[in-house]
Amino acid sequence: MNTPADERIISLYTARDESAISETERVYGAYLLSIAKNICPDHQTALECVNDTYLSAWNAIPPDSPGSLRHYLAAIARNHAASAVRH
Repeated sequence: MNTPADERIISLYTARDESAISETERVYGAYLLSIAKNICPDHQTALECVNDTYLSAWNAIPPDSPGSLRHYLAAIARNHAASAVRH
């Protein structure tokens, strides 16, 4: 379930407002980095995965409208981190 802050961030993505990225980073940056750091072998790779997460969210919202932005972003970050480890 999305918080009011999540709804505001999603509306920024939907409006194609670039501040959606900075708001996502402000609210979820540390959380996403901790996810990526638990999977990736080094800090730089984890940071790249987080940045890739922001880009993926930008490209997916809209048309996606996540029911839980936190879980949606976490899944994207985990996928990017796992992919980085495989490569």
